[in-house]
Amino acid sequence: MTKRFGGLQAVSKLDMGVESGEIVGLIGPNGAGKTTVFNLLTGAHRPTSGKVTFENRDITGWKPHSVAALGMVRTFQITNIFSNFTVQENLVLACNLKARISYWGSTFRTRRSRTREKQVLRRCDEILETVGLQSVKTATAGTLAHGHKNLLGIAIALAAEPKLLLLDEPLAGMNAHEVKEALDVIRRLWAGGTTILLIEHNMKAAMALCERLVVISFGKKIAEGTPAEIRADRSVIEAYLGDDTYVA
Repeated sequence: MTKRFGGLQAVSKLDMGVESGEIVGLIGPNGAGKTTVFNLLTGAHRPTSGKVTFENRDITGWKPHSVAALGMVRTFQITNIFSNFTVQENLVLACNLKARISYWGSTFRTRRSRTREKQVLRRCDEILETVGLQSVKTATAGTLAHGHKNLLGIAIALAAEPKLLLLDEPLAGMNAHEVKEALDVIRRLWAGGTTILLIEHNMKAAMALCERLVVISFGKKIAEGTPAEIRADRSVIEAYLGDDTYVA
């Protein structure tokens, strides 16, 4: 897959895949093209050449909402929350995308719509429990600590019932306690059967979390393998990690 923006080649002949049940890291220096890859996968950009397949279906050029409906769902570096809504209200709004409550059913409060609304609230509680936000569900989202805002972004993505969850720097800006909390959430999601592809600059966390890593630099894949293989790869060390990098 290749993506050009005018004279800039942001992604160059990238070939990669994620198998069902895997947790894979996409890593590389700033400006390597990682978020562009996510935009290509989810339909925000169309490849200049190459294609995107999901569950053996060619989805190249699909609109983002269609890709999400199919089961490939992403988070964003800038958290996509409504700051003036409560945590629960943010999640209810996200869950309603799948609720299939009709306009007239909602207006006239039909039995079916009331039943679906109760199901949505139960689903919201399940998701909030999964990401550890149940205790703050009535808090205004804008008042949350940075780490909790990131977790709410993950919760909103979970409301779309992803088969493949794309996490764009889920640990960015977190302190050590928040990182541990977020890592526990991501591990629970993976253990529960969610396939995960993540971008992360916290190399210690990425190598502890992921089964496999794909490394890109200037839009090109320079290495792929297990964390141990990536840690020892000279091209990765020179391009990204540095000789003095320590990974526990």
